Amino acid sequence: MDRMSFDAFWRERRLCMLASPRPDGTIHQVPVGATYDAEQQLVRVITSRSSYKARNLRAHPGRVVAISQVEGRWWCTVEGPATVSDDPARVDDAVRRYAERYRQPRSNPDRVVIEVSVQRILGNLEQR
Repeated sequence: MDRMSFDAFWRERRLCMLASPRPDGTIHQVPVGATYDAEQQLVRVITSRSSYKARNLRAHPGRVVAISQVEGRWWCTVEGPATVSDDPARVDDAVRRYAERYRQPRSNPDRVVIEVSVQRILGNLEQR
């Protein structure tokens, strides 16, 4: 996969899907706004600490998740272990990145950030 195509695909505004395993092994999949940090090889998702995805991943740190996005025949999935952070600096950085890709999110004092360390990239972005 061409690196420039990958980076561009992750900068353009589009909805993503986060898939994470539940404790019983079934998949929990939800739409999310996600941002990609090429320098740190990190995908960030902001959410409320009370969301199922945040509670599930906080209870099972390091679980491997997948975040996907699609546009017609072009698609990309990143996989890696996820952690949940409520560190104000990390949450603020994630909010800033989200605002750049999507829009300024509403205020949420219970916001956390799910950080996915990218270990695997799949997709079809060639000749896009």
